[in-house]
Amino acid sequence: MTRVADAMTTGVRAMAPHDTLLRAARQMRAFGVDALPVCIDGKLIGMVTARDIVTRGVAQGCAAQTTHVSDVMGDQVCWCFDDQQIDEVLAEIRGSHVWSLPVVDRDRHLVGMLSIGDTALKTGDTALKTGDPVNAGTLWNVHEPAQPERSSQLASSPVGAEGPLQ
Repeated sequence: MTRVADAMTTGVRAMAPHDTLLRAARQMRAFGVDALPVCIDGKLIGMVTARDIVTRGVAQGCAAQTTHVSDVMGDQVCWCFDDQQIDEVLAEIRGSHVWSLPVVDRDRHLVGMLSIGDTALKTGDTALKTGDPVNAGTLWNVHEPAQPERSSQLASSPVGAEGPLQ
């Protein structure tokens, strides 16, 4: 069995609660990620996602230059320990619909991030290619479309149409 520490990405960029949405968005762009951990003195307190910035910030009319990450971040963050077994963590990921988890030590200090890609690539796991039920099932559950199916609603809305979003 492989531990999380053996597969996780280290050197992860974290945001402080007082950082602005603009700074967070720029960090996401620079590192090619959609979510960043938020820490105080190295301890994980939440996550901020691109979706948080858009739906809780921009869509509410918040100024990206002055609104703090803490104003929009999720505080119900899923995470795992660096000494946990990968199989145990993958079982937890299946139900949470997240692509990656912050990794903390037993003092809850951020030490890395674990993505589904990390589990396949860094552990030498060919599950995504061979159909192994552990990783392939995790990938399917994370990628499974949200319910209810809304594609017909999107297709019937003309571009630029003003609707209930006003």
